[in-house]
Amino acid sequence: MEYTVQKLACVSGVSARTLRYYDEIGILKPARINSSGYRIYGKKELDLLQQILFYKEMGLPLSETKEIMEKSGFSRAKALADHRRKLLEKREQLDLLISNVDKTIASMMGEINMADKDKFEGFKKKLVADNEEKYGSEAREKYGHYSVDKSNAKVLGMSEEKYAETEKLAMEIMQTLKEAMKTGDPAGELAQKAASLHKQWLMNYWENYSKDAHAGLANMYVADERFKAYYDKDQQGTAEFLRDALLVFTGKA
Repeated sequence: MEYTVQKLACVSGVSARTLRYYDEIGILKPARINSSGYRIYGKKELDLLQQILFYKEMGLPLSETKEIMEKSGFSRAKALADHRRKLLEKREQLDLLISNVDKTIASMMGEINMADKDKFEGFKKKLVADNEEKYGSEAREKYGHYSVDKSNAKVLGMSEEKYAETEKLAMEIMQTLKEAMKTGDPAGELAQKAASLHKQWLMNYWENYSKDAHAGLANMYVADERFKAYYDKDQQGTAEFLRDALLVFTGKA
């Protein structure tokens, strides 16, 4: 079956304007243009649109989705299997959080005794699941499955105290960075204190420390828009300042 832009919009729920935009940026081209100048889409394009929407639901930007789909050897079946796995992980995470809430309510009503560590299991697993969804593919490609799996295991094995300490370190890093940026010197005392705190924070996730890996992560904070947006959310330029401070700290400046 073939579809015009309007018909495909009705079937997919994607607006005609968006479909035209997808054509303009080259992520979803029509199968052909008919004699009347209308874009015509077939089954292949319908399947590709479904895949684009899957990646959109996963939070991937269009530029990254386009890059993935244009890679040599891209397999839609493999991509769907990967998406299914991530959905199952998300469902497991939601089930765990629901169970955690139910147990907390029961504990508050005096129906059960809830161990302190159980109160944080859902949050730790959510942290791991969120990181896997956002950065898992790149991290595994860059550092390998073993390192990422060990890091995840380290998070899941954190005590309540260690988890709280890690969260406190993250806030201290941001506050120190804020003060360090006022000096404008990434090699200065405050900036290097932030870099040292960053190393401490990392060691709550990494099994082994490497200056090369730390410097590589620093560069990723600027190169990857997701990391950059996180660090720049309160003050523009924070990601670049942190990168420069870390490169000095690791001797890679």
